[in-house]
Amino acid sequence: MTMPRGVDPRIVILDIDERSLGEIGHWPWSRDRMAELVEKLFDRYGVTIVGFDVVWAERDVSSGIEVLDRLARSQLKEVPAFQAAYAGLRSELDFDGRFAASIRGRPVVLGYYFSRDERAVRANAIPEPILPKGSLAGRKLELSPWTGYTGNLPIYLKNAAAAGHFNPLPDIDGVMRRVPMILEFEGAYYESLSLAMVRSYLALQTGKPPQVEPVFPPQKQAGLEWLKVGPLSIPVDETGSALIPYRGKSGSFSYVSLADVLKERVDPERLKGRIALVGATAPGLQDLRSTPVESVYPGVEIHANLIAGILDRELKQKPRYVQGAEVVLLLVAGVALSLAIPMLSALWATVAVALGLALTSALNVVVWNEANLVLPLAASLLMMTSLYTMDMAYGYFVESRSKRQFAELFGQYVPPELVDRMAADPQRYNMEPKSAELTILFSDVRNFTGISETLKPEELREYINDYLTSMSSIIRSKYRGTLDKYIGDAIMAFWGAPMDDPQHARNGVLAALEMQRQCSVLNERFAARGWPTLKIGVGVNSGRVRVGDMGSQVRRAYTAMGDPVNVASRLEGRTKGYGVGVLVGEATRNLVQDILFREVDRIKVKGKDEAVVIYEPLGARAELGETMREELRLWNQTLRAYRAQQWDQADVNLLNLQRINPACELYRHYSERVAEKRRSPPPPDWDGVTVFAEK
Repeated sequence: MTMPRGVDPRIVILDIDERSLGEIGHWPWSRDRMAELVEKLFDRYGVTIVGFDVVWAERDVSSGIEVLDRLARSQLKEVPAFQAAYAGLRSELDFDGRFAASIRGRPVVLGYYFSRDERAVRANAIPEPILPKGSLAGRKLELSPWTGYTGNLPIYLKNAAAAGHFNPLPDIDGVMRRVPMILEFEGAYYESLSLAMVRSYLALQTGKPPQVEPVFPPQKQAGLEWLKVGPLSIPVDETGSALIPYRGKSGSFSYVSLADVLKERVDPERLKGRIALVGATAPGLQDLRSTPVESVYPGVEIHANLIAGILDRELKQKPRYVQGAEVVLLLVAGVALSLAIPMLSALWATVAVALGLALTSALNVVVWNEANLVLPLAASLLMMTSLYTMDMAYGYFVESRSKRQFAELFGQYVPPELVDRMAADPQRYNMEPKSAELTILFSDVRNFTGISETLKPEELREYINDYLTSMSSIIRSKYRGTLDKYIGDAIMAFWGAPMDDPQHARNGVLAALEMQRQCSVLNERFAARGWPTLKIGVGVNSGRVRVGDMGSQVRRAYTAMGDPVNVASRLEGRTKGYGVGVLVGEATRNLVQDILFREVDRIKVKGKDEAVVIYEPLGARAELGETMREELRLWNQTLRAYRAQQWDQADVNLLNLQRINPACELYRHYSERVAEKRRSPPPPDWDGVTVFAEK
C-alpha cells in the first residue's frame, strides 16, 4: 500500500543476464574483462561508485600465466630470450593484477559472504571490522554466530575502497524482509554490502568514510537500536538487521545488460553520476530471492533498495518497546472485546470487530507510513478474529440449541417459516400465558359416526388423515395460523399468537372458506374410492382471550381460553342447523372489510345472556357479481320482515330467494321458521333473537 513504486534514477543495476552470458561467455568472466568493465564504467560512462554483488575467490589463470611462471622457474630458466619475452608479457597476462589495478583508487566496493557451517572454511581475505571486538559487550543482542567466510583475493581487497558481506537473513517462512547491517565474527562486527556502499558514497563528499557508531537505548544492557553513519541513522533490530524498504516489485531500479556496457551500446548519460551495482538475474547463477513483494526477486535489487532507503532516511524502525506495547494492547483490547462482544447482537458484534480490525490496520499503516515505525499487527488481528470466531461459534451452538428448543415448542403449532422468524428473537416469543386479541376457528366433520361405521379401520385412518392433513396445511402453510389441537375429527386453530397478525380475522375467514372448497376436492378423491361424502362445519370468532402454555402437571399445551373461544365452538355447532358451511361472529365480521358477509341470525348460545349476530362469509367483494348483491339485498329485506313478524312478506321473499338460489339451505330453514311462527306466533315484543338451550 505504501510503496512509492516507480523507478529510482540514482541507482542502476548492471545485470549479468542471459543475454550477457550468451554474448560474453559463461560466468565468471576473465579478470581482464572485468578490468575493462571497471575502466569503462568510470572513464567512459562516469558512474559515481560501483558495488559488486559477487565474490572473487579464485585466481584467474585463463591467460596461461601459471604455465609461463612454471617454465620461467624450471626448463626455460636459463634461456635469455624466453626470460626477456616473459618479463614483457607477464604484466599483460596477469589478469588478477590488471583487475586489481583497475579498481585501485576508485570507489569500488567488493562483496563477500560468511558461513555458519560446522566445516566452514576461511578462504582468502575479509576487510577490517567496522566495530572491533568487544564493542557491543554487555548488550542484549541476538547476533547469529558465524564460523567461516569466503572472501576476495587479498590483492583485490587491498586495492578496493571497501568490502561488505551480502549474507541474507530470511525469516522463518523463507522470505527476505531484513538484511543484517552488521554480522559478528569472532567477537568483531562486519558491515553489509549496502552499508559499505553508503559509507563509500559519503566518503566521496567528505574524503573519508564515516565511522559507524552504535546507539543504544537508555536502559542498561539494552540491545542495539541505531547505527549512526555520519549524518545518517540506520534503525536496526535485536539481530542488527534493517528492514528492507522495498520500493516496489522487481524493476524499481534501472537494469542495464553488462553485454551492452562492455560493447558500448549504452548512452553514457544513462549511467553518468549513478550508483552502480553489478549483480546477476540469470536463473542459473542462483541469486534470486523470495520477498514480500514478489516470490522471485533479484538479490542485487535488495541491496539497491537498502542503499536508497538509507540515503533517503526511509528505513523502518522497530524499537524494543513495541513488544511491551503489544502485550498491553492485547491485554486491554482482549479484555474489552471479551466483555463487549457477548453483550452485542451478532450484527453489531460483527460491525464492532470489523471496525476494530479496520482501525487497527489503519493506525498501523499510518504509523508505518508517517513515522517509519513498525508496530506488530498480526497478533492484534488474530486476537480480534479469534475472539469473534469463538464468540460466534459459541453463540451459534447456543442459538442452534435455542432454535431447536423453539422448534420443539412451537413447530407443532405454527408453520416452520414462522418458527424461523420467531427463533430470530426468542426473547419476544415464549409460551407464558398472556392476553391477546385472536381469531379462533373450530371445524368439525358432520355425521362422522356414520362415516366411521361404513369404512374399514385402515380406510377410516386414511380418510381422516387425508382430511386433517389438507385442512391443517390450509391453516398453517397458506394462512399462517396456529394449529392448536385435534379433537377427534374436529380442529381448533387461531391467528394472532404466538406471532402478531394484524390480519388475523381476515386470515381466519379466508382459511374457513378455503377449507370448504378443499372439501369438494377431497370428495372427488373419496368418491373415486367409494368412500362417503365429506361435509364440515366451521365456526370463526374474534376477541380477547388468554393464550399460552396451559394445562396440568400431567399434560400441558399451547392453547387459547376465553369466552370468544367458546363462541367460536358454538358457531361451528350451529352451522348444520342453518345449512351453511361457515359461521362467523360479529367481532370477526367488523374486522374484515374486503369480504362480503350474509347476516344469518341473532342468537343466544348456551351460557351467554347477550345476543350475538352471526354471519356467513360469501367471498371476496371484488369477486362477487351483481346477481349475488341483488340476492343479498333481497335477503336483508327478508330478515327485516321476519323480525317485524311480517310473515306474508317474508314468505314471498323466501320463495323468490329459493327460486334464485335453490341450493341454499338457509332459505329453506327460514321458510320452515316462518311456517312455525305462523302456527305459534311470538309475543309482540319479540326481538327476533333465536335462543339455543344446547351447545
